[in-house]
Amino acid sequence: MPRIDQWLVPLDRVLRTLSGGMHASRPMPATPEAALPALERAHAGALLRVDHVGEVCAQALYLAQSITARSDALREQMERAAADEEDHLAWTAQRLQELGDRPSLLNPLWYAGAFAIGLLAGRAGDRWSLGFIVETERQVEAHPPGHLDELPHGDLRSRELLEQMKRDEARHGHEARHAGGAELPKPVREVMRVAARVMTRTAYHV
Repeated sequence: MPRIDQWLVPLDRVLRTLSGGMHASRPMPATPEAALPALERAHAGALLRVDHVGEVCAQALYLAQSITARSDALREQMERAAADEEDHLAWTAQRLQELGDRPSLLNPLWYAGAFAIGLLAGRAGDRWSLGFIVETERQVEAHPPGHLDELPHGDLRSRELLEQMKRDEARHGHEARHAGGAELPKPVREVMRVAARVMTRTAYHV
């Protein structure tokens, strides 16, 4: 790849992530829209905003880790997973629009922080980078069930969307573990959980 493309392609991904320009390669789960009371619609929108932030962060993490990957096989694995996450990003953005809500105002901050963390994980080496994916996807996979419990009962469209995302996240974690991901030290896992809770609580409102 020409040297200028090595910078332009990642820059294009950054801009499309933050501008809402990502397009899904798979159709969004097609459960029909249901009429929701205003309060339930607002709550569902806030929950989907949290998931949209998670997908913004996933784009940053996978881009940073693909840049720092030391093997072509790992780089290709990161790019395949990022393609699924692009679908999730586009789907959650579409669902936010359907619910009459908006993305987080702090998305540039979330992206920058996730990108920095991805660079650190990638610099630590491929086994640790894969291990970071395993733990990230484990925590993300554990996160949507709470959302599923909190979603309004009539919001079947959001529910089906989150269930599909959960299946994809589980597959990403399994693939990273199978590729040799190392188990992260417990203090690192705990810091990741705390950071995820802060992000979740903040993104629900902002």
